[in-house]
Amino acid sequence: MSHDVVIRGGTVIDGTGAEGFTADIAIDGDQIAAVGKVAGKGKREIDANGLTVTPGFVDLHTHLDAQIAWDPQVTSISWHGVTTALLGNCGVTFAPCKPDDRTLLAEMMETVEDIPRRAILEGMPWNWESYGQYLDSIESMGPGINICGMVGHCAIRYYVMGERGIDEAGRDPKNWLEARRRYDSDSLSDAEGTGLRRPTEDEIKKIAALAGQSVKEGAVGFSSNRLWNHQLPDGRAIPGTFAHGDELRAIAKEVGKYGGIMQTVFGMPREARFDDEFKLLEDEARLTRGVLFSSNVETGVAVQDAAVRKLLAQGLKVASVTVPRGGGGVGGLFTGSFFRSAAWKALSEMDNPARLAAIRNPDMRRRLVDEIKSRDDGRRTSRWFFMGNEDRPRYTHALNESLWDMAKAAGEHPVETWLRLTDESDGKALFHMRGFNVDLDGVEDLIQSDWIVPAQGDAGAHVGQMNDSGCSTFVLSHWVRDKGALTLADAVKRLTSFPASVLGLDDRGTLAVGKRADLNVIDLDNLAERQPQIVNDMPFGAPRFIQRARGYRATLCNGQITLENDELTGDRAGRVLRSN
Repeated sequence: MSHDVVIRGGTVIDGTGAEGFTADIAIDGDQIAAVGKVAGKGKREIDANGLTVTPGFVDLHTHLDAQIAWDPQVTSISWHGVTTALLGNCGVTFAPCKPDDRTLLAEMMETVEDIPRRAILEGMPWNWESYGQYLDSIESMGPGINICGMVGHCAIRYYVMGERGIDEAGRDPKNWLEARRRYDSDSLSDAEGTGLRRPTEDEIKKIAALAGQSVKEGAVGFSSNRLWNHQLPDGRAIPGTFAHGDELRAIAKEVGKYGGIMQTVFGMPREARFDDEFKLLEDEARLTRGVLFSSNVETGVAVQDAAVRKLLAQGLKVASVTVPRGGGGVGGLFTGSFFRSAAWKALSEMDNPARLAAIRNPDMRRRLVDEIKSRDDGRRTSRWFFMGNEDRPRYTHALNESLWDMAKAAGEHPVETWLRLTDESDGKALFHMRGFNVDLDGVEDLIQSDWIVPAQGDAGAHVGQMNDSGCSTFVLSHWVRDKGALTLADAVKRLTSFPASVLGLDDRGTLAVGKRADLNVIDLDNLAERQPQIVNDMPFGAPRFIQRARGYRATLCNGQITLENDELTGDRAGRVLRSN
């Protein structure tokens, strides 16, 4: 019997958490036809002897909502074994949207997620109003991998309430906790003196109904954002930041009616009252198919674990994502993310060749050093880490291996060390600036929690500042192979079947007969992320970081080979995966 594709003799890690076994896998069309000893030849044969075969990875935290319009291959995640991506995180989406509201949604995405508004407004077709129509538009683009999405609180609230859906309190973050306390304790009328504008009972019904309708049209759930520092260009908090619990419970009830999930993004621990926010999460879990949130080390691993296990013990479905290393930006000479002074500002206004020449000019170099040394001891660089000159970037420095520590050891100021390393690398040196999950020992504790999906790459967002799209590659190469902190079977499960179950994708995430043929063939011994690089391939030449990988012999999506020997084939076999 002939098959479309046969993968021969690989070590199969099937995504269930079971240990690996040697087998062939046959694929016909978009489904797995056999797992075991396959006698028939394939029209395409892939020799997986000595390689690892896994399900395709499922990325639960992306912001590819705009990028997919001009990059349907959805790089960088498609270089890292991801075959299914979830859009619509953090409450910010482009649908539902009235034609007159497009600019506000684009500006909001720019300030919250660092995606240029011009690229959004002119690079997307905007041929939709409802969420279902937005999914239709994505489908027509022919995505390279599978796409599903959540509908965002910001868009829905503004669709129903207009300007009244935007609270004034976000302008003054010092007072917002008190404002929220008073707001939550009052009735559903506007909370006098707080700068917060509550929807009327009728508006809440409309907001909730629209959320439910969006799930009915194909959204897998609803996302809300309660971080005060996610703001509009004028400094106001994005719609929904201060939403009353009654509003979110009403939404959850409608979302749950159609089998959707709820994502709530909230700040911890100083930015919000953890117990109160987690109680809201519990209420949402009772009303829906499950809840999704984000975790970090700084909140405390034990307190989060205890809170989640309390809900799991009640039979509620809860999952969380986290960055499996230090989270933060990447800076270097060619990114414009470095020190701040008049001389450094002048440097940032030069093109790349001129920047390199400038730091090698003795007079300019002296200015760059003196202006920083005169006012800054450089202590903030204690969270900056040199990513090295090798092809594989180093994300795993101990806390005492920062740029600050390197400078002390060399008898230099950090600005001098930065310039020296940058000069020696012909301007290519990059520095990882950790903002959260700073302590990797804490990250190791956090990712060993079985409710964690260790992949919060934010793909498509903050593209000029960071790139964590290779989370799946990092987990397998560092935490599994190099460190041994996770078993291969457990790590694969938490990158595949676990997130697939969160989304309700019963036909994906494991390697078994009848499942969709989303697979990776991986050379685990050589698997690694490669150094991030800046390219100018966004609309109008805007810059972004990309990051390639090595070690992916093949990636298949819906039975088609979409990546081979670390390079995309050009085949776009993805589908829009809708709820229900």
